[in-house]
Amino acid sequence: MKIFRELWWFFKQEKKSYITGIALLIIVAALELLPPKIIGLTVDGIKEGTLNGKRLMQMVGILLGAAVVAYFTRYIWRIMIFGSSVKLAKQLRNTLYTHFTKMNQAFYQRRRIGDLMAHATNDIQAIQQTAGSGVLTLVDSIVTGGLVLCTMALTISWKLTLICLIPMPLMAVLTSYYGTLLHARFHHAQAAFSTLNDKVQESISGIKVIKTFGEEAADVEEFRIKSADVVQKNMKVARVDALFDPTISIIVALSFLLALIFGSKMVISEELTLGQLVTFTTYLGLLIWPMLAFGWLFNIVERGRASYDRVFSLLKEENSIEEAAHPSVEMPTGNIEAVIHRFSYGKEDAYTLNEIYFTLSRGQTLGIVGKTGAGKTTILKLLLREFDVRDGAVLWGGKDIKDYAFDSLYKSIGYVPQDHFLFSTTVADNIAFGKREASNQEIKEAAKVANVHRDILDFTDGYQTIVGEKGVSLSGGQKQRISIARALLLDPELLILDDSLSAVDGKTEAGILQALKQKRQNRTTIITAHRLSSVTHADLILVFDKGKIIQRGTHEELLSVSGWYQDMYDRQQLERAVEEGETKNEN
Repeated sequence: MKIFRELWWFFKQEKKSYITGIALLIIVAALELLPPKIIGLTVDGIKEGTLNGKRLMQMVGILLGAAVVAYFTRYIWRIMIFGSSVKLAKQLRNTLYTHFTKMNQAFYQRRRIGDLMAHATNDIQAIQQTAGSGVLTLVDSIVTGGLVLCTMALTISWKLTLICLIPMPLMAVLTSYYGTLLHARFHHAQAAFSTLNDKVQESISGIKVIKTFGEEAADVEEFRIKSADVVQKNMKVARVDALFDPTISIIVALSFLLALIFGSKMVISEELTLGQLVTFTTYLGLLIWPMLAFGWLFNIVERGRASYDRVFSLLKEENSIEEAAHPSVEMPTGNIEAVIHRFSYGKEDAYTLNEIYFTLSRGQTLGIVGKTGAGKTTILKLLLREFDVRDGAVLWGGKDIKDYAFDSLYKSIGYVPQDHFLFSTTVADNIAFGKREASNQEIKEAAKVANVHRDILDFTDGYQTIVGEKGVSLSGGQKQRISIARALLLDPELLILDDSLSAVDGKTEAGILQALKQKRQNRTTIITAHRLSSVTHADLILVFDKGKIIQRGTHEELLSVSGWYQDMYDRQQLERAVEEGETKNEN
């Protein structure tokens, strides 16, 4: 019953509800003792000829009164106990979700989305059932079973009670063994469900790719295999769970057999009356539920314990990016200086960045270019504190960015990532995501700067058009520009565009860059790009290769010397000329 000890913090928190619910359960258990007693007295009254109409009506009245009281007490204890378990689920779900929002990028690189969803749904539900049905079955089995046994021993025959309890130790040993098996198998079953959940989430998200490559049959087959694995592991659970009822039924049958054999002898020897034997066997029948509940309890408890272990192992994971003990709450401003000697994502022998040094004055634009995998996005992740620099520092306004409060740092940055994510709501709500109180005019101004205003006006419902999940109804360029508008609406001190103009044509790109130059004259901007036309206006351009800066300067300075930048610029100019020539020929 380790799970109940681990949930003790919650039972203390909701002690009034649980104490009330358990007290009412005890009353119900006591009321259940009345019918067998009245039946026994009625049998003896009939046998002795002392039962009359008045006496019978009194007994019927007692039974009806007990039934009415039991009805209302059952109603109230369900609200108390099951209502509290719902509160536990809500509290754990909120705690888990808050934990998810605080974890950094490294956490999500280790964890699968489907697995996290399974923790927040299936596992939480199992824990809720433990705090509800688990408490019910524990208390009901102990209280009802204890009251029945005491009543049998004290009011009828302690000898016959002891005789009927002879098979019970066997049940205790077997159910304990079954419980140990259940715990391990439940853990495997929950893990298999998480894997299946992750598979479904991934396949639905990538359904377009699956269909494009004609891999529907292979994907369905993979799902079938994982689904079969879930069934197989749950069948292993069911095979153990199925042992409880037959085992308990056999134990109860043995107890009934002993009661009939030895009880009949005691009636013949006049140690018991016939009514007492009837009452005793009826009480013995009442023991069936506590025993079955005890077996059911193992099922609930072991499932809850396995889920509790999974959820709290997740909650114990610490965020590797921590806020300073006494962070600065002022908004960062001023020059940005990077002094990064070395940086790796974990493998010390594989450094992603080496000797990265630069200073960007407030109001300037920095362009970062280079091959795929050169380290462009990594430097942005360090600025955003998705990872921390261990050998060196990133300074903003002369202060290490680690010394700023998270809220202050992030409110000063507008970030447009490579993978644009739009929420399944209206265009206006997506643009105003970071500034929900923004007026319609502010939203439109941001859209105009991002050169997407006219596109939006052509949508069916304009700014109130629902974009669909992840912006499925929009083109790549439209999603990029709406993401840019979302960042611009914040008017951030630092705007970061991580290859965020790749899906727009040259003319649109030029329009956006010109608007940015006018709008952000006193604000700092960092742009990473593969297309060099995105950074030609930058005050400083850094060329990255294998985690190092191999060239730096303005557009004109870099074109005046041979090297990667000049070669790439000439190549892209040639490609652009060829494309324009092909377009003219088509026209």
